[in-house]
Amino acid sequence: MPVVVFRIDRRSGVATYLQIVRQVEQALRMGALEEGDRLPTAAQVAATTKVNPNTTLKAYRELERAGLAEVRQGAGTFVTRTLARPGSDPDWPLRSALTEWMHQARAEGLEGAEVEELFRATYGTVFGAPEG
Repeated sequence: MPVVVFRIDRRSGVATYLQIVRQVEQALRMGALEEGDRLPTAAQVAATTKVNPNTTLKAYRELERAGLAEVRQGAGTFVTRTLARPGSDPDWPLRSALTEWMHQARAEGLEGAEVEELFRATYGTVFGAPEG
């Protein structure tokens, strides 16, 4: 069973429950979570992130409304569908090239935030301004 580790950025200005929703969606896109996988309990999330369990439950209800998860009484919350695309395969050539590029950026001394900014700037040049 894959384990999702949530990272909460209290300075981001994004509601905590939305950060959880977005991280689950990203894990679904990347193939880290698949249909049938069980999400951590609200108590487990609270223990690792210091987030109120009700916040996690709100995030899970949002995922349920989106058709991505279902709550099974007494059993937990389970993924009902994936958002993975063909590119989520770790051996997909474009993903491999992007991973190699990130390793190169790190080797050249760039920090994570600088790599992210460079990626966003390049993304904006190619695809237009990123969504919100």
